[in-house]
Amino acid sequence: MNYTSMLTIPKHILFYLLQPVRFIQTYNRNNFQPDLVAGLTVAVTLLPQAIAFTLIAKLPPEMGLYTAIIGGTVAALWGCSYQMQTGPTNTISPLVLSVLLTVASPGTPEFVIAAGMLAFMTGVFQLAMGLARLGILVNFVSHSVIVGFSTGTGVLIVAGQLHHLFKLDLPSDTLTDTIYGLLTHWQETHLITMILGLSTMILIVALRKLNRKLPAELICMVIASATVFFLGLDKQGVKVIGQLPSHLPPLTYLPLTNLNLIAQLSNGALAIGSIGLISAISISRSLAVQTGQRLESNQEFVAQGLANMACGLFSGYACTGSFTRSAVSYKAGARTPMSAIFSSFFVLVAMFVLAPLAAYLPQVALAGVLIVIAYNMIDRAEIGRIWQGTRGDAVIMLITFLATLFLKIEFAVLMGILFSFAVYIMRTSMPHVYPVLPDESFTHFTYQPDKKSCPQLGVIDILGDLYFGAVNHVEEAILQHLDEHPTQRFLLLRFHSVNQCDFSGIHMLESVVRTYRERGGDVFFVRVRHRVFSLMKSTGFYDHLGADHFLPGDSAIQYLFYKILDPAICIYENDERVFHECQNLPRITYPIEIPVYTDIPHGTVPNISPKKLWEQMYNNLVSPLVVDVREPREFKHGHIPGAQLIPLPKLLATLPNFSDGRQVVLVCRGGRRSTRAAYLLRDKGYDNVLNLEGGMIAWETAGLLIAVE
Repeated sequence: MNYTSMLTIPKHILFYLLQPVRFIQTYNRNNFQPDLVAGLTVAVTLLPQAIAFTLIAKLPPEMGLYTAIIGGTVAALWGCSYQMQTGPTNTISPLVLSVLLTVASPGTPEFVIAAGMLAFMTGVFQLAMGLARLGILVNFVSHSVIVGFSTGTGVLIVAGQLHHLFKLDLPSDTLTDTIYGLLTHWQETHLITMILGLSTMILIVALRKLNRKLPAELICMVIASATVFFLGLDKQGVKVIGQLPSHLPPLTYLPLTNLNLIAQLSNGALAIGSIGLISAISISRSLAVQTGQRLESNQEFVAQGLANMACGLFSGYACTGSFTRSAVSYKAGARTPMSAIFSSFFVLVAMFVLAPLAAYLPQVALAGVLIVIAYNMIDRAEIGRIWQGTRGDAVIMLITFLATLFLKIEFAVLMGILFSFAVYIMRTSMPHVYPVLPDESFTHFTYQPDKKSCPQLGVIDILGDLYFGAVNHVEEAILQHLDEHPTQRFLLLRFHSVNQCDFSGIHMLESVVRTYRERGGDVFFVRVRHRVFSLMKSTGFYDHLGADHFLPGDSAIQYLFYKILDPAICIYENDERVFHECQNLPRITYPIEIPVYTDIPHGTVPNISPKKLWEQMYNNLVSPLVVDVREPREFKHGHIPGAQLIPLPKLLATLPNFSDGRQVVLVCRGGRRSTRAAYLLRDKGYDNVLNLEGGMIAWETAGLLIAVE
């Protein structure tokens, strides 16, 4: 590739691919010794695991060593996690076996070639995910998928190693076949093999309890090999691994143009690639929390992809990050990815030195190692926490676990991932929509279903985003609340938890506003986030609703109480005092039933505008009689000059004598009380009674004179 063509490559791709250059240029020599020690420590664990995990996939043992060497080195050079150790794992190996069994039989050249092809395809998928910067997608896969899959895999590994432990010829296609074979063929158990395997397992557990820093697996494998050698157990029927090759990982020819094989392996590559990425990111993040390192998920995707592609090309099989070995690396003091490179180098050296000794390594010892490891894969504490947590997480874990046991493993993985996405979509498409009320101290709004609500104003919290998948649920919840509280003509929507809104959300809000306005009410908003507020402005919703409908959080209720709501409704129709502002409202009962404002037929009560009333008061020879029907405390705060105070209860208790023939104009704060009073008086024959349209609010807005006592 020439320089000109390189300029066409997006900068982020070049950045990801040039990670080894940055790593080498910035490597601090002071980290050499800690990395070297950590690499040697991890290699002691990696060597036996690389051989044992390959046994799960029914591949030649050397392929595990090649994977540890190649995968570990490439992932370290292109990765970003300081302590990540990549190589063969007990999570990926059962998946590899399940996929390969669909195309070839274990032990055949086709089986080995398919393993390399599968690793290469997995790497291509992971590399594409990283270069496309889709690392964020792993955030949408529930942790319960990993727990359920790991638990199911642990059970399958144990079941799959039982025929080695007892040296039985058992069908291993399904879990049920294995259990049935054990029950029907247990009498054929090879006693020496079983004793050697059980002894290996007991010794591993004992060594771990004695000192967890001891390389228990390696020690047990050495002891088992020595036992076979000195007692000649291989001649008594104990199966051994056989001598390992002592050469560098050879380049493998892969049938990259075999479309039929690609089609057969594609689903498996997708499943392995997904689980591999999720595992690697989960491990790197858990370590980063302890070290304070900032991670780039897409860079780790690229590293895992290139590692799998290299393993496929150099006689290995699919790999991913190992939590166990990464934790060992962290505890051993690893400071940079160079520790993983040292681990791979020490495995390479050990392969040359110890290859002849593997001729006496019994398969049952590896089976014992795997059974102990598989048992530890079942995280009982985490299972209990998930089970006691949310129902969705528990269902995801259970479904993934059962699918892993009884279905094809790759299908189980994909099903678990798809179910995670389904649960995520369900949760985000059904955000909580709660009517809230002030607490006893009037400082916080909380969901209190047993407490009576305000007869005029509904306050609703929307806890989630308003995107196309959620708007129907939110609208239905708001309208249902309106049906349950038909007198609440006004609505205050609290938007502090709405981080995202799309055009469908705007349409939904317009529909809600239209519904409330058709009922003579209105909708107000409080604490709208900047991004949502910008969308409301750009789409015209802000202008449609009005700037005065977006209220500050601290004074929203105060504004609505004094400018929008009618205290008379609370005084005469409701004993509840929900908000702090209405605590001092009197509780007045009156024997005459006062009609609800919205029940008064339109046009029944004639209105007069503030400007017209002002003209009649100061330009006519006979000035109208202005009667203020509010409470005395309201009257003192400001009233029309010359107005006469007759509170509504008194006005209706003792009908006034308006004998001078003048027009009578009733006035209240917003026009609701005065309209109801005028309606009742006109019904009693007072034809000269008018209502001041808009009440004192309209009078003040018009800038007319106000008298204050």
